[in-house]
Amino acid sequence: MFREIVFAALVAGVVGGLFLSALQSVRVVPLIYQAEHYEVAANDSHSSAEPARTGHAQDGEVWAPGLSLERFAYTVLANVLMGIGFALLLSAAFTLRSGVGWREGLVWGLGGFAAFNLAPAFGLPPELPGIAADNLEARQIWWFGTVAASSGALLLIAFARPVAFKALGVGLLVLPHLIGAPHVGDLGSKVPAELAAAFVSATLVTNLLFWLVIGGLAGLTRLRLGATRAAGATIIILGLVPNMAG
Repeated sequence: MFREIVFAALVAGVVGGLFLSALQSVRVVPLIYQAEHYEVAANDSHSSAEPARTGHAQDGEVWAPGLSLERFAYTVLANVLMGIGFALLLSAAFTLRSGVGWREGLVWGLGGFAAFNLAPAFGLPPELPGIAADNLEARQIWWFGTVAASSGALLLIAFARPVAFKALGVGLLVLPHLIGAPHVGDLGSKVPAELAAAFVSATLVTNLLFWLVIGGLAGLTRLRLGATRAAGATIIILGLVPNMAG
C-alpha cells in the first residue's frame, strides 16, 4: 500500500509539475515579465536593480536565478517538487475510498484546487511583482488557516453522514472569509489593474488544470497498481490450487 501511494505520487507529481511549467511559460510567465518591466521602469533610472536580474550575487546582494533558462529550470524543479507533495496528499487520501480511478481522481483534484487555490484567492488573490503590500506574516497565517479549514470542510461535507457534521463543514468553509483576510495596506501599485486581473485569471486556470492532472493520474496509477497486485495474487492462488489438490 505504501509503495502504491508513493509511486502514484511520483508519477502524478512529475507529470503534473512539467505540465504546470509548460502552462506557466505560455500564460503566466509573460505576465510576470511585463509586471517586472513596470516595476523596473518605476524605480530610479540607475542600474541598482540590474544585479538581481543577472542571477549572480555581487557585493553581498541576495542571489536570484536569471530570467531565461536558469530561471525556468528552477521553476520546473519547484513545480515538480510541489506536484509530488500535493500528489502524495491526494494518493494518501484515496485510501479513504476503495477503487478510486481517474474519474474519482479528477474530483479529488478539483477539491484540492478549491482548498489550496480557489478559497484563499477570495481573500488574497495571486499578486504580480510590483504590487506592494504589507502584513506579510498575517497574510501567510490567514492563508494556511484558510487552506486547513477548507480542506477539513470539504472532507466533512463529502464523507460525514450526520447532517450536523456536514453543517459544521459548511461553517468551516465560510469561517475564514467571515474573519476576513488581513488588510493589505495601499503602498502603491506600479502594475496596471488589467494586468493584475489577467494574472489572477491565468494563475487560477493553470492551477486548476494542474490539480486535475495530478488527481487523474494519481487515481489512474493507484487503480492500475491495485489491479496488477490483484492479478498477481490470483495467479499465485491458481498455481497453489493444483499442488494442494495433489
